[in-house]
Amino acid sequence: MEPTLAQCILWARQAGQILRAGYGARHTIGFKTDNDLVTEFDRKAEAFLIAQIRGDFPEHTIVGEEGGNHAGSEDDTWYIDPVDGTTNFAHGLPYFCVSLGYSDGEGCRLGVVYDPIADECFAAERGRGAYLNDQPIHVSDISQLKRALVVTGFSHNEWEYVGVNNQLSERINARAQSLRRMGSSALNQAYVAAGRMDAYWELLVKPWDIGAGILIVREAGGIVTRMDGSQGGMLQPPCNIIASTPGIYQELFTQLKNSSSA
Repeated sequence: MEPTLAQCILWARQAGQILRAGYGARHTIGFKTDNDLVTEFDRKAEAFLIAQIRGDFPEHTIVGEEGGNHAGSEDDTWYIDPVDGTTNFAHGLPYFCVSLGYSDGEGCRLGVVYDPIADECFAAERGRGAYLNDQPIHVSDISQLKRALVVTGFSHNEWEYVGVNNQLSERINARAQSLRRMGSSALNQAYVAAGRMDAYWELLVKPWDIGAGILIVREAGGIVTRMDGSQGGMLQPPCNIIASTPGIYQELFTQLKNSSSA
């Protein structure tokens, strides 16, 4: 038996209901680093997802943000972020999601990003397109960076890269129509896939941040690479990622690559 997209969607939606139940409540907050927090709902949602995966696929590898890892088959790996955007969740800001990705021996095969507050489920299966609540989605047709809405993110833990992030952001903000920092890598990618954002980049993202989003963007017609332009090993950390509609990819890539801070 192999995982199915319907199965992933069901699990992501069920995990999302755990988050919806805790949204807006007072939380028990812990800190993995000075500013990288975790709530009891991160752990509850991850425990739920791990239980489902291990129940049906006990031999599969699991890579989870909150430490729920399980070593198994190298050709069957799950990437779980139970609350991508925990800081937003903890502050009552409705921009967070469940991210669930499955990779086989050929790379990303299934990806689901579920926003439980908006009840929006972005999903893709390799070779079969990308969907939002069962409706096909596609990246935008923007062809100039100066007309593009671009989104980025900053790593919680890599303080030595703050200056690099600021310089890259200033460079792109001066050349794009506008720049956003929303706080959820997975949703940022899903929004690029749906044409709401035109491009996304981020330094030092983790496999669970992008395990589902990479596939969703590519199946929606977008381009996803490392910041050096390579497409291989995207889930081998650390990864500096670009996800973009084709019309502005080269221009964005050139600006990021040519920055003195790159």
